[in-house]
Amino acid sequence: MKDRYDVIVVGAGPGGSMTARTAALEGLDVLLIEKRQQIGDPVRCAEGVNKEYLKEYIKPDPAWISAEVKGSKIYSPDGTLVEMSEELSGAEVGYVLERKVFDRALAREAALAGAEVMIKTRATGLLIEDGFVKGIQAEHMGNQYTIKADIVIGADGVESKVGRWAGIDTTLKPRDMCTCAQYVITDFTIDPDFCEFFLGNKIAPVGYVWVFPKGSNLANVGIGITGHMSGKGKALELLDEFIHKRFPDCRKIELIVGGVPVCGSIDRTVANGLMLVGDAARQSDPVTGGGIFNAMWAGDIAGKVAANAIRRSDVSAESLQEYEKAWRAELGRDLNMSLVVKERFTRMTDDELNTLAHSLEGVDLRSTTLIGLVWALFKANKKLLWDLRSIFSGIKDIESEVKREVYL
Repeated sequence: MKDRYDVIVVGAGPGGSMTARTAALEGLDVLLIEKRQQIGDPVRCAEGVNKEYLKEYIKPDPAWISAEVKGSKIYSPDGTLVEMSEELSGAEVGYVLERKVFDRALAREAALAGAEVMIKTRATGLLIEDGFVKGIQAEHMGNQYTIKADIVIGADGVESKVGRWAGIDTTLKPRDMCTCAQYVITDFTIDPDFCEFFLGNKIAPVGYVWVFPKGSNLANVGIGITGHMSGKGKALELLDEFIHKRFPDCRKIELIVGGVPVCGSIDRTVANGLMLVGDAARQSDPVTGGGIFNAMWAGDIAGKVAANAIRRSDVSAESLQEYEKAWRAELGRDLNMSLVVKERFTRMTDDELNTLAHSLEGVDLRSTTLIGLVWALFKANKKLLWDLRSIFSGIKDIESEVKREVYL
């Protein structure tokens, strides 16, 4: 480990590793640090990701693919089943990963691109001179280090300190967080071709339960509930109750707990000499909590922007707005739309959720388009159409139909 780099990336999750890889491929001298002694461990997600999205950045490898699914099955509170194709199931359905292997593979890609990777290395503070971030204070194996850099990129997860140290408000209220618990189970029976989601305020108040097959008679079974609904141990208690009813004879072989931001985008993700990526930038989806692809996508942008800024010798917040504008132009809009959907759906009763599911009976969701799905829902639920009208203000494919239906 040297005392100076072009870029320091804090956190070796998917977002951090992708940032480091891209920056290194752009010819920058990059340091990627991870506070834990093992990259990818502990796992903090359901491990699902869309196949086509992932293929944009890394070649699929059987070593880190636990299962390949065809779609999703969503169960309303009264048990009504809605089966959806992979294409309609969102960014979390397609591959079920083995994150412990996947994250290390991404870090390896960063290393092979030229980045230096340091594990068990914790950022303890930022170096700030004349209002610019100039590097980090770090601790490695009990020793303290001062490491300078032109740009620091915080990819240090939901509990990110890097952003706060730079004066960026990353505060989360309880309702902005999703409290999660997940078991890996074995000795059970499910359909290995589908991810399953269970809705209902008794099962998971302001949240949902998921079952993701992992092959070899393994599955991730987890729960996420909004923080303001979660007392001490409540998520785990509800998950235990669900498993007892759904998989009474299964055996639990692993447990993880954690949190994910579901607040939508924050006001800013750049400062002088600094950018934030992934959960540190609150780039996870407010509805699903998923964020693997979002973090990789944003990290790729951040790596390229870092290279551009350093080439023109301008790492000011104004220069780094290139990153801010690029990720918000597409991903930011999607996150804001998801937040509107989340706020509406979290107010729904179990009866309303059942009504939504019943309205899709007879609709072939294996071949319909997303707009076809939305329209099938809205034709049977005009109040929902009105509540969510702001989402479609720029979607020309259905704008005229939405307006026509509202006023009929």
